[in-house]
Amino acid sequence: MLAACSKQPAASTQSAQPGAPATGGSAGVAAASGSPAANPSGQVTGPVVETMNAASYTYVRVKTDSGDVWAAAPQFPVKVGERVTVPLEMPMKDFHSQAFNRDFPLIYFVSRIGREGDPNPPAANAPTMMSGHGTSASMAATPSGPSEPIAQPAGVTTIADVWAKRKALAGQTVTVRGRVMKFNAGILGKNWIHLQDGTGKPANNTNDLTVMAGEDVNVRVGDTVSLSGTVILDKDFGAGYAYATAIDNARLVK
Repeated sequence: MLAACSKQPAASTQSAQPGAPATGGSAGVAAASGSPAANPSGQVTGPVVETMNAASYTYVRVKTDSGDVWAAAPQFPVKVGERVTVPLEMPMKDFHSQAFNRDFPLIYFVSRIGREGDPNPPAANAPTMMSGHGTSASMAATPSGPSEPIAQPAGVTTIADVWAKRKALAGQTVTVRGRVMKFNAGILGKNWIHLQDGTGKPANNTNDLTVMAGEDVNVRVGDTVSLSGTVILDKDFGAGYAYATAIDNARLVK
């Protein structure tokens, strides 16, 4: 999602302050003072005082009782003055937007921003993107995991084995086959897929594997797919979100 913002040089903006610059350094950028700790409900509601579009994402600055909050979500129509509800899902500190050449002391990258009074508002306390990718329009309801191990063709590594042999497999290319449990597209320039194949233990999360693929790799929740990519260890995306084991640069295979 963040990388995608740099792919479109033209960006549109609206501001409640006539003449306010749409780009530039951190001057004039309001720090987002809302936080999950300060907002036990896990969300904030207020009027939009500034909005900008870049690539396929919309940035909004929302006025709240505890200060202005910046958030970005998949692009949606919104105008200055409209009241919206923002789930506080993934905070990013000191984020620099290449599309706007602008620094944000704190911004939330969220799955969806809804209008106040929406009968289907964004879920409060939604899971953070990095720990489970939350929910989004591109993601259906999470299905149940396989009740027994999925039959694997030759050359496929089970998810349990990826976890058990993680150190030996680091940097190696493996193919895994499983059921798509979660899917989010276009975040950090990648599509994010959670797979389960009926192996591993839910108690220590070795039954689930995160696979990061290019934005051209599209799957549906509930599908059984095979993906081939590089095993990576201890990948830290900042803001306290990290993966002990994952697969990167994956592609679909038959």
